[in-house]
Amino acid sequence: MIQKFFFLLFIAWAGTEAYAYFFFARKRAASSLIRRLYFLPSAFLIIFVLLTFLLPEWGAVNRYLDWAATITYLLVVIPKLLFLLCTLPGILLQFLFKWHCKLFYWLGIIAAFVCAGGILYGTTIGKTNLETKDIDFHSTDLPPAFDGYKIVQISDLHTGSWRDKKQFMEEIVRTVNQQQADLIVFTGDIVNQRAVELDGFQGILSRLKAKDGVYSILGNHDYGTYHPWKSPQEEADNLADLQQREADMGWKLLNNAHVYLKRGNDSIALIGVENWGKPPFDGKGDLKKAMEGIRGNGFKILLSHNPTHWDAEVIPQTDINLTLSGHTHAMQFALGDLSPCAWFYDEWKGMYEKEGQYLYVNIGLGFVGIPFRLGANPEITVFTLKCRNGKQPQAIDESN
Repeated sequence: MIQKFFFLLFIAWAGTEAYAYFFFARKRAASSLIRRLYFLPSAFLIIFVLLTFLLPEWGAVNRYLDWAATITYLLVVIPKLLFLLCTLPGILLQFLFKWHCKLFYWLGIIAAFVCAGGILYGTTIGKTNLETKDIDFHSTDLPPAFDGYKIVQISDLHTGSWRDKKQFMEEIVRTVNQQQADLIVFTGDIVNQRAVELDGFQGILSRLKAKDGVYSILGNHDYGTYHPWKSPQEEADNLADLQQREADMGWKLLNNAHVYLKRGNDSIALIGVENWGKPPFDGKGDLKKAMEGIRGNGFKILLSHNPTHWDAEVIPQTDINLTLSGHTHAMQFALGDLSPCAWFYDEWKGMYEKEGQYLYVNIGLGFVGIPFRLGANPEITVFTLKCRNGKQPQAIDESN
C-alpha cells in the first residue's frame, strides 16, 4: 500500500514537472541557466529521497529537512498540477482547431500563484494561527447549579510533530488557562506514535489548570499502532508509559469509565471511552462499560475521539446530551464549510444535532504528516453550559 502511495506521488511529480517544462518553461526561459534553475527544487527532492532510503538513520538533520522536502514537494507539484488543469483545454483547442487563446494560460498562472501562496501561508502562519471558539450550550436537562459552567476542550496535540517547538505549546496552555475554566477535557492523540514524544512538553502541559481538573481520553495515535515495534510487549509498555506520563501531568484518563462532577447537591456525568473506530482504527472503546452505574436521566457529556462513534452507538443506544470528539483535523484544509474531509466523515467540524443529542468535533491543535493548516486553524473550544427551562436544548456557536 505504501509503495503504491509513493508511486502515485512520483507519477504526479514527474508528470506535472514534464508538462510544465516542455510546454511552457522551455519556450519562455531567457537562458540555459534559468532552465537549469527550474529543476533545482526537484533536484533537492531527489537528493532527499535518496538520503532517506540509503541512510534512514542519518541523524538530527533529517528532522528539519523532511519538513523542507514535504513543503518543496507541495510547492513543486500542486501549483503545477493546477496549472496543467487550467492550461490543458487551451492546448487541446490549439491542437485540434488551431485556436490560440491566452485566457487558459493566464488562468493557470493565477491559479498556480494563488495555490503556492496558500501553501506558504499554511506551512508558516496557518499551522500556529490559534483560534478560540466560544459556544453557549443550552439544555433543559442541565441542573441549575451548573448554569454558567465552563468547559474547555482541546484535542489532537500530536506533540511528536512539534518536536522541540515549545513556544506554540506554551501559547496553548496560556490561552486555555486564561479562560478560567471549571473543567478542561482533552479528546485524544497527544502523541503521534511513542510516549517519548512528550519529552519536553510534559512540564508545559502540566500547567493546565481548571477547578475540576483536566480529564483526557486516548486517540488512535496514542496506542502506537503505526510504529514498527519489536514485540507486543514493547508496544504495551509504550502505552503504559504514555498513561503514566498523563497521570504525572495531573491529567485524569477516562478509559471506558465515568465520573460525576458536582456542584452542591447537583451533578452531571462525564464519560470517557477509549478510541472507538472501524478498521483501520482500533476499536477499543466500550461505551456500555463506561456508562455502567450511571443513575437516572441526568445531563451527560461523553468524550470519544472518533466522531463516527456518535452515529454508530451514541445516538441509538444512549441519551447522552453532548459528545465531544476530535480526530478529523478537518484534514488540515478547509474553505469555509468545504473540505475534502467531508468525503470521509459525515461530521467533521463544529456542532451537529440529531434527535435532541449533540456532537461537537474539535479540529485539533496539531498536525500529522504535513506541517500545514489552511482554513482549519488550530482550535481551542470554550463551552458555557446554560439552563433552558421548558424549551428544547440549543447549541449556539459564537466563534471568535
